[in-house]
Amino acid sequence: MSGILASMRLALQDLSRPFVLPLGITKLPEYAHVIAASSLSFFFIHLVLAPLLSKALFPRSYGQLKSHRSRNNWNIHIVSLIHALTVIPLAFKSLYLPALDADRAFGWDPQYGTLAGIACGYFIWDTLESLWHFSDISFVIHGGHHQFISNSTLVGLEFKRLLLHLGVACFFIYFLSFTPFIAYFGPRFLLWELSTPFLNIHWFLDKMNLTGSTIQLVNGILLLSSFAGARLVYGFIKTLFAIKDQVPLGVTLTYGLGNVVLNVLNIFWFVKMISALQKRMKPTENGVKIANGDANVKKTK
Repeated sequence: MSGILASMRLALQDLSRPFVLPLGITKLPEYAHVIAASSLSFFFIHLVLAPLLSKALFPRSYGQLKSHRSRNNWNIHIVSLIHALTVIPLAFKSLYLPALDADRAFGWDPQYGTLAGIACGYFIWDTLESLWHFSDISFVIHGGHHQFISNSTLVGLEFKRLLLHLGVACFFIYFLSFTPFIAYFGPRFLLWELSTPFLNIHWFLDKMNLTGSTIQLVNGILLLSSFAGARLVYGFIKTLFAIKDQVPLGVTLTYGLGNVVLNVLNIFWFVKMISALQKRMKPTENGVKIANGDANVKKTK
C-alpha cells in the first residue's frame, strides 16, 4: 500500500512540474499530493461522510431537510467546520517557524507547505462546489461568514459573483505562496478561521430549533468575539507593510488592495452578524424568533 501511495505522490509531482515550474512556483510539486488529497477528502466529506453521519447522529434535524438545497447546505457547513478544526491548530503550530520569521517575504518551511496544501485543496473544493451551485446557495469563502445572513439581506447575484471571485483569490494567494512568497503571513491569515466553528454551530442550532436559546446566545458571543479578535484586530495588524522594501511596489499594492477589500467585507459581515444575532434573540410582534434569518421560525413559549 505504501508503495502505491509513494508512486502516486511521485506521479503527481511529475504531472505538476510542467505547469508550475515555468511560473516560478518551485515548492508546489513537492506538495501536489497534499493538495490533491485535501481536495478529494473535502469532496468525500461533502458527498459521502457528511450525509451518512448526519443521518446517524441527527436523524430528526437532517431528516426535516426535504430539498436538495437544504441538505447540501447542511453538508457544506460540516465541511467548513472540519476544515476550520483542521487548519486552526496547524496554523498555530506554524506561527513561529524560524525560517519564516527570518525572511518574512521569501522564507519557507516544509511544515507550512503542508498547511498551505490543505488550504489549497479546500479552496479547490470550495470554488468547484460554489460554481456547481452558483444559483442555488450562498458561497462558502474563507470562513463563509456571509452565510450567517439570509440571501435576502445581501445584494443578490452580483454579491455572489464577488464572493466567488474572492474564493478564487484565496486559492491563488495560497497557491502562489509556494513560490515561495509571504509564507510567513499564510498561517496568520488562516487564523481568520477561528470564528468559523462558532458560525457553523450557530447555523446548526437554528436547524435544530434552538433559535434564541441560551446556548445560541453564548455561542453568538463567542462568534462575535473571535471574529472581531481574529479578523478586525489581528487581521488589520498583520499586513504586508513590514516587507514593503523587499518586494516590488506593484506586488505590495496588489496584495494590499486585496487585504483592504477583505477587511472592508469583514466589517460589513460583522455589522450584519450583530444585527442577525439580535433578531434571533428578540421575539417579533407575532411572538416568533427568526431562525436563519428567513422564514424558518420557532414559536416561543
